[in-house]
Amino acid sequence: MIHGTRRASAVALALTLLLGVAGPALAGGNARLSGTVNVNTATAEQLQMLPGIGETRAQALLEQRERQGRFQRIDDLLAVKGIGGASLEALRPYVTLQGATTAKLE
Repeated sequence: MIHGTRRASAVALALTLLLGVAGPALAGGNARLSGTVNVNTATAEQLQMLPGIGETRAQALLEQRERQGRFQRIDDLLAVKGIGGASLEALRPYVTLQGATTAKLE
């Protein structure tokens, strides 16, 4: 029975990771993100359009922005809990530090 429990735990973990990375896209079916999100002005809802950014990471990003002020470089996102090197590279094409947020799920 332990083997079955491990398998169930592995499946649960895989689903959690998948939904954390693709949650917003899955919510819209086969939605794709176009445009950019200004991480210095975006709302939590706008941030959640980004790949790998769910409710918890969006909140962490907002809190980091509140503590430090505007992000000066895209690499400053590494200071946000839950964003590492791989996450940053997935985000890079979709984030900006200036201008309006133009992102939309298509």
